[in-house]
Amino acid sequence: MKADDTNFITLLRHGQEEGILFVIDAYGGYLRTIVRRRLFALPDLVDDCMNDIFFGIWKNIGSYDEAKGSFQNWAAAVARLTAIDYLRRAAREQKALSFEALELDAAQEDAGIAALAEQELSEEMQELLSCLNEKDRELFLRIYGEEEDPDTAGARLGLTKNNVYVRLFRGKKKMRLFAEKRKGM
Repeated sequence: MKADDTNFITLLRHGQEEGILFVIDAYGGYLRTIVRRRLFALPDLVDDCMNDIFFGIWKNIGSYDEAKGSFQNWAAAVARLTAIDYLRRAAREQKALSFEALELDAAQEDAGIAALAEQELSEEMQELLSCLNEKDRELFLRIYGEEEDPDTAGARLGLTKNNVYVRLFRGKKKMRLFAEKRKGM
């Protein structure tokens, strides 16, 4: 069976190779862009990371739920998380390989890699949050950035429980539209 936009997920779920080949052709460039943004300081790890991403998609397709979002967004999340794992692994390996004389340099490099990764995530988060008003932006940062309980965050901002969840729903919708417009440019 030939894979296309309508049946590749079914093929993946049935373990047919045509499904993953379609994903590689259709989404490979997009996923590689995500990985390159995360691993810009470690370009030699990009190909290995891409292989792990496609393997992860192949093995974990059962966790994809069409009702929660598009396949592209799900695959992008797999790519981001895998790339971040590669950054962490590289940082750990860098620590393990450092000698006593180079420990200070290795720690600075590790901190640099971690800082770059954190800065990349922070810049992307700030860009996404820029489409929200001040109060919604603060609500999102409290709940998703600081992992504060939604009820507590709402109370601190003077919002009712229902208002918090409505603002979160509408804010996610705004950010999704903003990201889609940005991707289309």
